[in-house]
Amino acid sequence: MKKILLLSSLFVALFSCAKPSPQSSEALAAEIAEVKNVLKYVIERGMGASYEQIKNQIEKADKIWDLKIDDSPSTGNPKAKIVIVEFTEFQCPYCSAIAPMLDSLVNKAYPDKIKLVYKNFPLSFHANAPAAAAAALAAHKQGKFWEYRWALAPHYQKLVDSTFIAVAEQVKLNIEQFKKDMVLDDEKKAIIARDMQLGSEAGVQGTPNFYVNGKRQDRFSSSLVDSLVKELYK
Repeated sequence: MKKILLLSSLFVALFSCAKPSPQSSEALAAEIAEVKNVLKYVIERGMGASYEQIKNQIEKADKIWDLKIDDSPSTGNPKAKIVIVEFTEFQCPYCSAIAPMLDSLVNKAYPDKIKLVYKNFPLSFHANAPAAAAAALAAHKQGKFWEYRWALAPHYQKLVDSTFIAVAEQVKLNIEQFKKDMVLDDEKKAIIARDMQLGSEAGVQGTPNFYVNGKRQDRFSSSLVDSLVKELYK
């Protein structure tokens, strides 16, 4: 564990943007040698990937991504200084659990200070997630994506047509139109694939994954948003 922590700290020192400090060539060579030793230790024990793969992951974590919003569902203030992009899906229990907090942030706590954007990222082992995404996109066609999203979130264990329709009735959609639009057709598959490609390029591997003003947040929370609001809305 100490070697893994050392690896992380050394990589941050070597590959993050920071003002260089004076250092002898001998000291720098010693640091590089230590990085190589730790990498060897990690790779030999199946605890990590190659040097380049680890380096790329660290660089991705620090990058500010230009995440195209396109026609993705969004809510909140269109001109907000804080833009939260969520890569998520409906069968993930963690996504379900965090939905009420997001709803509260954007609709109660900071309705004029946040823009929240939804990006589809159905995981391969969640077989019902694409159909749920299609149902939400059908609600989007009627201008009620977010009402539908919040209402469907608790039903992550039962994502079937009857649930989709019941939630559509709950948020008062045109049911006949919804039934036609909820089909997972080529158009919706293309939207989902586009979101997933964007997420994969930005380093998304699981759900939910959040990017705040383009930067990936491994520990997204309401307190993070609170601090950003204080910083950007002085």
